[in-house]
Amino acid sequence: MSETNRTAGNQLAEAVSPYLLQHKDNPVHWRQWGDAAFAEARERDRPILLSIGYAACHWCHVMAHESFEDEAVASVMNRLFVNVKVDREERPDVDQFYMTALQAMGEQGGWPMTMVLTPEGKPFFGGTYFPKEPRYGRPGFVQVMEALSKAWGERRGEIEESAGLISGRLKTFLAASAEPGPLGALSLSPAAARIAQMMDPVRGGMKGAPKFPNAPYLEVLARSGFHHGEAGHRDAFLKTLTALCLGGIYDHIGGGLARYSTDDRWLVPHFEKMLYDNAQFLQHLAWGYRTSGEDLFRRRIDETVEWLKREMVVKGGGLAASLDADSADAGGHMEEGAFYVWTKPEIEAALGERAAPFAHAYDVSEAGNWEGKSILHRLHEGAEGSDATFAEDRAKLLNARAKRARPGRDDKVLADWNGLAIRGLTEAYRASGNETALMLAEDAFRFVEREMIVDDRLRHAARDGRTAGLALSSDYGALIAAAVTLFAATLKPAYLSRAEWLADQLDIWHGEGDGGHFLNASDATDVPARLRGDQDEAVPAGTALVIAGLSLLAQASGRLHHKERAERAASLAAGRIGQSAAGFPGIIAATERLTRGSELALFGWRSNPGFAAMERLLLEEVDLDRLDFVTNDPALLPETNPIAGAEPSKTPAAFFCTGQVCRAPVFAPDALAELLARTG
Repeated sequence: MSETNRTAGNQLAEAVSPYLLQHKDNPVHWRQWGDAAFAEARERDRPILLSIGYAACHWCHVMAHESFEDEAVASVMNRLFVNVKVDREERPDVDQFYMTALQAMGEQGGWPMTMVLTPEGKPFFGGTYFPKEPRYGRPGFVQVMEALSKAWGERRGEIEESAGLISGRLKTFLAASAEPGPLGALSLSPAAARIAQMMDPVRGGMKGAPKFPNAPYLEVLARSGFHHGEAGHRDAFLKTLTALCLGGIYDHIGGGLARYSTDDRWLVPHFEKMLYDNAQFLQHLAWGYRTSGEDLFRRRIDETVEWLKREMVVKGGGLAASLDADSADAGGHMEEGAFYVWTKPEIEAALGERAAPFAHAYDVSEAGNWEGKSILHRLHEGAEGSDATFAEDRAKLLNARAKRARPGRDDKVLADWNGLAIRGLTEAYRASGNETALMLAEDAFRFVEREMIVDDRLRHAARDGRTAGLALSSDYGALIAAAVTLFAATLKPAYLSRAEWLADQLDIWHGEGDGGHFLNASDATDVPARLRGDQDEAVPAGTALVIAGLSLLAQASGRLHHKERAERAASLAAGRIGQSAAGFPGIIAATERLTRGSELALFGWRSNPGFAAMERLLLEEVDLDRLDFVTNDPALLPETNPIAGAEPSKTPAAFFCTGQVCRAPVFAPDALAELLARTG
């Protein structure tokens, strides 16, 4: 790259990420992450100012408006640093490395993340949001930059030594290897007991505020309740799921879940909507509906599926990453939650005489329940009447809301988040029969195949016909599970074939040779270290997704080597995380599938009353590790699956297999109920 190009102004105009494109007109001379930025820093002998955020992040927008759009602040940034902007969703590997560095420095993590690096990428200072002027007990951004630049000039040797030590420790920690450990170290029961102690017994979720859905932790509770008979854990899971359905964190007009609640009672959301939250929400709703028959869960499935169809599908069928928290209010000012909240006069104008009962049911008042306006919810004692009672009213409000300025949409498609969504949608279809859910799942999978596999290589992100980032192990794990789940639901062999291909590609690019995996690919040279990807965030970690995906593939295909790969990955993870296993719920949940997974095939015709009764039993007897196939033709199963050779003497017939061994078939609902009770 020439000096002219290297020192040109803002270079984000060619980015794929909508978040980076939001900053393309900043006076800051932003660069994208990569070797060219490091070369420029070395040539100019300047530290790198790394800013990491994402499109739906409220405080990222605040810092952008205050500082990155300000000519004077930008001038300081351009003079003192080489400035690099990263979308954490497009480059989660970069984000994970520097977020761990930030926390190692004793700072609380969060976004926007602001890091200062040596020209070799070694961190020596970090923080999150910095105001333009000193306030909130924080120094002003310009003040911080000038102090850092002065230190770089006067104490360079000391800084480089410290940064080298930090970077070295991070590499050792994040790329750690260990001897294999026993799978028993990843036992679910101790982790479930510990998580249960952290739960709010009245309101559900974790105690205190803010409250997040915490999907990996909820899965551990669900498994403990469904599989191990811990009624209190089952109740804690269902209580949290009910609170999510009734609280202000749920969009009662348009469907879908916000990222988290800022208070301790699920009332006031941080209004951004993330695909990954809603993917896991759908999965949990499916489990809740199957085990309880609760109509609330079924309605939330239908509403959330409809929201995805209406607002999140991009051209070609992929699912967008997120919706912003902020939008313009009636006066044109950007406000958090402006699209979602209501005043009582607005409700009255839209609903007329129906306004009073609706306001009573959804807690709408003159004073409001948040900053003078009302967040709709059904947590309060006055929430009489079912949602169905107000279906027409909510439809009218949805039409009225459609006239407002919409929140921004980050329309990049992420492979792992789409994998999670495909699986959640497919499980919702199996639980509820919602055909739209299956349609969305299949469309999204086709998008990934068509748009995100380039030169026979999976990519992490895509937008408008372009891709960005090599795939991560989390992409492969999530998509393997998605493909197998689609295969089980449809018995289309192409899904299983694609899952096999993904598993092979995972080993080629992310395998360590001893059965372990790294998060980033072997040829991803622009990250300071190869990361393991053991730690869960709002979604299960890459290691957890790999173990779960390979375990599911072993169940569906009957191929023993997939299970052996999953076992090796889990045992190596057990060796790495040791006595801290309870803090890794994703790996624990995935390992339980690995150790107790089973398969059940129900053969027959849906027109047969006995078959219909047996199919209902499969739904009601929730075993999250059992992979069910429902078909009239055993030949549709892969020939390596032990059930494939079954020749039922009569139908309906149910075959149950575990550990590559199948039991004698059963032919009636009562016999199936007894079998499920024994094997659950």
